[in-house]
Amino acid sequence: MPYSLVIFDLDGTLADSLPWFRRNVNTVAARYRFRPVVDEDVELLRHSSTAEVLNHLGVSRWKLPLIARHIRRLKTEQAASIPLFAGVEAMLATLAAANIRLALVSSDTEANARQKLGASAQLFTAFDCSASLYGKAKKFKRVVKRIGANPAEVIAIGDETRDIEAARTAGIAFGAVTWGYAAEKALRDRQPELVFTRMEEIVERLVVTQAAAS
Repeated sequence: MPYSLVIFDLDGTLADSLPWFRRNVNTVAARYRFRPVVDEDVELLRHSSTAEVLNHLGVSRWKLPLIARHIRRLKTEQAASIPLFAGVEAMLATLAAANIRLALVSSDTEANARQKLGASAQLFTAFDCSASLYGKAKKFKRVVKRIGANPAEVIAIGDETRDIEAARTAGIAFGAVTWGYAAEKALRDRQPELVFTRMEEIVERLVVTQAAAS
């Protein structure tokens, strides 16, 4: 079925924030007293679920809101050092031109998201930001209801295993991108409806293929 609404994640999907995260994570770890991330940990963590990552780092669940707020502040201060991935603006413009509505659900703030997206922000019908670590399912449902979309025609696109779980809870499809935080195998193991290995594939699968099928 063609998708009429695409709900994007921001970090690791549209914005290339993994290098920024790796530069800052151990400062955050020292502040909130969890295990620092060493180079040898990175691939292990990219193949792990969110719960496994938290357990590996020894992050107490009660600290999660504090850590999230601190990271949002850091992103606001250092927004200029987190670029969009190459091809994002063209991809979003092509989807919008094909009458596919765009929304954004992110753990970052709406202000940070709009700043990163720049002129592309005007292409989005809805923003629902500042999601908690496990809070995206509720936001997905809220965006779908607000826009009045048929859940069967909605796909969320993101880069983390928890995003797949959130989409399933919300009753919508999921497209996994392989250029973000989670490893491709970890994403494929959870059987998302679509997997994108290149930015251009988003248009190829959601616009070109759908147009040919109709």
